[in-house]
Amino acid sequence: MFRSVLALALVASAAAVCDNACSGHGTCMTDDVCNCYDNWGIGIHQDSGDCSERKCPYELAWVDTPDKVGAFHKYAECAGRGICDRGTGECACFDGYEGKGCQRTTCPNDCSGHGTCEYIEDMAFAATWGDYSNQQFRTDAKTFDFNSWDAGKTRGCVCDAQYGDVDCSKRMCPYGNDVLDVRDVLTVAEKQQIQELRFISENASPIDTADTGGVTTLRGETFALTFKSRLNETFTTIPIVFDDADLPDFVNDIQLALLNLPNRVIDGVSVSAYKELTALTTSGAGNTGGVSTLDHDGIGAQTVTPDADGNLVATNMNDMIRVVIQFTGEAVQGPQHLISVEDYECSNGCTPKITGLSLQYRHDHATNNITETVLADFNSYECGRRGKCDYDSGLCECFTGYSGDNCNTLTTLV
Repeated sequence: MFRSVLALALVASAAAVCDNACSGHGTCMTDDVCNCYDNWGIGIHQDSGDCSERKCPYELAWVDTPDKVGAFHKYAECAGRGICDRGTGECACFDGYEGKGCQRTTCPNDCSGHGTCEYIEDMAFAATWGDYSNQQFRTDAKTFDFNSWDAGKTRGCVCDAQYGDVDCSKRMCPYGNDVLDVRDVLTVAEKQQIQELRFISENASPIDTADTGGVTTLRGETFALTFKSRLNETFTTIPIVFDDADLPDFVNDIQLALLNLPNRVIDGVSVSAYKELTALTTSGAGNTGGVSTLDHDGIGAQTVTPDADGNLVATNMNDMIRVVIQFTGEAVQGPQHLISVEDYECSNGCTPKITGLSLQYRHDHATNNITETVLADFNSYECGRRGKCDYDSGLCECFTGYSGDNCNTLTTLV
């Protein structure tokens, strides 16, 4: 009896043998089916089989068939953009795709050595004046919320200064206004772009004096201005001393610093500055006064009526320096990037060496520190629309009758 039972057990054991012993990459189950280890299987659908072939990485599919509930971009081997090498478990990606599981696109010509390859979620808005944040002095390009399936998959080139096109292979040429451009309203004076910088100290002034706090605490500190050209070149001025006590001298320093930027990137600019403050005129219950907004130039006063009980609460003075910058040169006609203020300390070994400014916007991000107050009515075209750009040299080949770096000088009267 014992021998019969043992013989039956041996027969059953011999029958539970999986194909190729699961190739050493799986466990043989009692139903003669291999339970493969991770990343092993066989065939296109990677059924267990004899566990003799490797699986390749799975990533979100670039294109696939929606399921019965309409879901798509599910996980697929090699993201559906490559062929799996079953011997190595690595994807052989099609042209234009790379990475583990072919999960991201390549950039055209690797950006030609003149740019960086960036994910679409890291891209910024276009490079014009209106596309930049004006909530702070540090006016980085606006970004946008991109939460779609390919946020970390699709990539493109972000070109270096003076280079353009989708693969950053072309040198950019100077931009300028078309010398024969017809303005919308010829009876109105020409408008150059005007930007306004507002310097507001994080240290408020006491109500009884305007000389012991506020912008006076910035006096003698240094900062710098950074300008970005239409060719995406970035230039930073020499250190500028903050001087609220002598505004004409302060204005002159700012103007000279901008005009002395390399390559005459700013060939004409007009600067003015104004000191303004807000202070309580009266306080206490039952008064009939108000809060007046004053400025040191005597321009405009605004009265705020007390509450229903006639209550006004004493407060500190909120003074600021407004710096108005108007672009007047031919090289800066039309829309320009917003100037940014370098207001953080840049000490030994740093260029330019500045002490920095303690400004309010660092704590109050609702404060507008830089704005465009006047939009230029000039246009800005490659080679002034009166020439052809040589993309190898970055120089304009002006048409007959025109000259200049950006072909906006008329040499022939018609």
